Amino acid sequence: MLELKVWSDYACFTRPENKVERVTYDVMTPSAARGVLEAVFWKPEFEWRVREIAVLRPIRRFSILRNEVNDVVSERSAKGWMTSGGGYYADDSKNRAQRHALVLRDVCYVIRADIVLKPHATDPLQKYTEMFTRRAEKGQAFHQPYLGNREFTAFFGPPDGSETPIDLSEDLGRMLFDLHFQETGKGRLKYRAHGEGGARWATGNAAPRFFNARLERGILHVPHHLYGEVDA
Repeated sequence: MLELKVWSDYACFTRPENKVERVTYDVMTPSAARGVLEAVFWKPEFEWRVREIAVLRPIRRFSILRNEVNDVVSERSAKGWMTSGGGYYADDSKNRAQRHALVLRDVCYVIRADIVLKPHATDPLQKYTEMFTRRAEKGQAFHQPYLGNREFTAFFGPPDGSETPIDLSEDLGRMLFDLHFQETGKGRLKYRAHGEGGARWATGNAAPRFFNARLERGILHVPHHLYGEVDA
């Protein structure tokens, strides 16, 4: 199992049930952890499977007021700006809005995850694990990781062995695991929806998947069955 330590002054792992105001989960979500790992190292020959997220600092929240815009830039407009110039300037927008956000402050985590090779991979697993370890030690990343929102830049490095999770055990409620989707042959997204009638495939946007999260002595364990594996 590979480990990566990440920390930041602020973080916001937004609960999807809140439509306007941003309210963070108390702990980093598995999808956010995967995003950090992929920012450091990713290849099409494998996928990351997050196993544990250790919380190293007390959970502290605070409220801020953020400037946002209600406009959505279309793909056609963006392509037009690329050819003829121009762009979108938030300062000129008449559709700006100020919204409250409940975010986390002074956060630090240790992400524990596995690299799982895909069927078309030809190189051994050891090659990818060594590449990840080197990149983590040197602070290399494909793009700067962030914790929830892009303005909350994350710093990372290998754990030094002194990390101790907080002594807290409690239910966190339903937490977002990840978005589940598959691209069809026609380029359309096909997602796996889970409900009372069981799982089914349908065409549309990616579907969110949730799980009942619990913090055990400062560690969030991600159930294996979410990846289609048998729980240990």
